[in-house]
Amino acid sequence: MRHLVFLLEGPSEKEALEAWVPTLLPPGVQSHFIVFEGKQDMERRMALKLRHWMQPDSRFIVLRDQDSADCTDVKAALLARCTESGRAADCIVRIACHELESFFLGDWQAVAQAFSLPRLADLDRKAIYRDPDRIALPEAELRRHVPGYQKRGGARRIAPLMDLERNRSRSFVKLREAITRQAQP
Repeated sequence: MRHLVFLLEGPSEKEALEAWVPTLLPPGVQSHFIVFEGKQDMERRMALKLRHWMQPDSRFIVLRDQDSADCTDVKAALLARCTESGRAADCIVRIACHELESFFLGDWQAVAQAFSLPRLADLDRKAIYRDPDRIALPEAELRRHVPGYQKRGGARRIAPLMDLERNRSRSFVKLREAITRQAQP
């Protein structure tokens, strides 16, 4: 049995990945989720978690939001933690530009269906949403269209409805490709 281990910034990422990962993994690959309590906790403890992971034949994907930081700097810092753990060869780091919600803005049809707001499906046609990774505050953008939007609940509702091939978020596409690549023998 091979293992694909996700190191995640928080619980909303886990909610989303639990919906996507089973559809992307081939038989014989088991997924695991290590959830941190935010980005500072992740950066402080991830090298230790990687170093002490005991399952043989394991590969890792580190996923963190960019937030307002420089994407290159965030990725370099996380790769340094992977190197520090001695597992850099088994790790891929992916950054959600700017937040996990960018992935959801990449599929307005799923958002519309998740919240029973059919008018939101038409937002896919607006120029501003053709490149959701360029929206600096995607969570705020979702709240503007879905009053009362909550990160974890939103992830739980939207992620299972997403069309993983249709998504317009380039950072989501990179994550999807990383999952597929890491799951291969």
